[in-house]
Amino acid sequence: MGDRWAEGRKVVSQRVGLWTHLSSVLTCALVWLALLAAPVAAHEVQPSVLTLELTGDTALIDVEATLEPFIAGIDLEGLFDTNEADRSEANDALRREDPEALAQSFRDHWPQMGESLKVMVAGAALPLALETVEVPEVGDPELPRVSTFRASVALPEGDAPVTVVWAPRLGAAAIRQAGVGDEGYSVYLPSGGETDPIPRAGVVAQSPWAAFFDYIPVGYEHIVPLGLDHILFVLGLFFLSTQMRPLLWQVTAFTLAHTLTLALAALGVVSIPASIVEPLIAASIVYVGVENVLSSQMSRWRPMVVLAFGLLHGLGFAGVLAEYGLGTANFVPKLIGFNVGVELGQLSVIAAAFLLVGVWFRNKPWYKSRIANPASILIALVGAYWFLERTIL
Repeated sequence: MGDRWAEGRKVVSQRVGLWTHLSSVLTCALVWLALLAAPVAAHEVQPSVLTLELTGDTALIDVEATLEPFIAGIDLEGLFDTNEADRSEANDALRREDPEALAQSFRDHWPQMGESLKVMVAGAALPLALETVEVPEVGDPELPRVSTFRASVALPEGDAPVTVVWAPRLGAAAIRQAGVGDEGYSVYLPSGGETDPIPRAGVVAQSPWAAFFDYIPVGYEHIVPLGLDHILFVLGLFFLSTQMRPLLWQVTAFTLAHTLTLALAALGVVSIPASIVEPLIAASIVYVGVENVLSSQMSRWRPMVVLAFGLLHGLGFAGVLAEYGLGTANFVPKLIGFNVGVELGQLSVIAAAFLLVGVWFRNKPWYKSRIANPASILIALVGAYWFLERTIL
């Protein structure tokens, strides 16, 4: 009898040891991901923004983009991190070029750009002429710099509409029409493609449903993969709650808050500079990480704190919409579509965390000490780094 008891205790001990080992491995993985979070963000692929203006017999295209991947010949289709590309070293070298050298490199590369950026009329591609290239100073070579260039094309006689083609290899792009007030055509192409035919006079009559679905990927992509700061905040909410109900209370408060400020900021009612909003968002990440360690369970006032931080994150989301230009045509469907995309992104983060961590370990007595606390500390450290980077570094 004693031998069986000892053998049983040995089996239990082995199983506990296995779970403990698995939790340690998972914690190490979380440490690795958190430590890599800051440098990975520096190599995220940035969507380009194109502004089209049709004036008589000429089409002008102003583009805001990171030119280095284009020149390096990196295929950005489906790529989220330039470090994963075959020519990442060439891209990093171009980041260190002074403005005039990079501008000249882009002028030399222009014939290849003409194969990827096209203006079509009646099914025929028209030759694009590069007018100007403006490149900012190098600054921190580890961070992407957004340059601008202008191209023009002579339009044929007649009133045939214009279509802009942005090749998938150039990555995501927001294309908007200027010169027709706030009713101009706008579209977001998450993997390149072409616009609808844009009339030379008047505006495109885009349906509300089309506008709604166009902006869902804009919101989703701003969370996954581009919104690393928002991802860490949501993970901070996840690691405090071992049960879904408290987590849903927090996520609901966060959603209501950022929806409110997103709408107010998009309407121009509220306007706070990014130089203030972005450091405060980093501070919110530090707060949730630290509170997770100091608290054994969710306090009654935690949803109110999350609500307040949600207001800040909504202002951050509004900055993205400002870059793309909502206009007044179908404003509400675009705003709702963007917000739906944000929510889908947040739910994706929570679902992934639950499947990777929660479903296996959240009911273990050592979950907080071995999983939640180490992860929360690292989240807070990354947030602190970002806060310093956005204020004094």
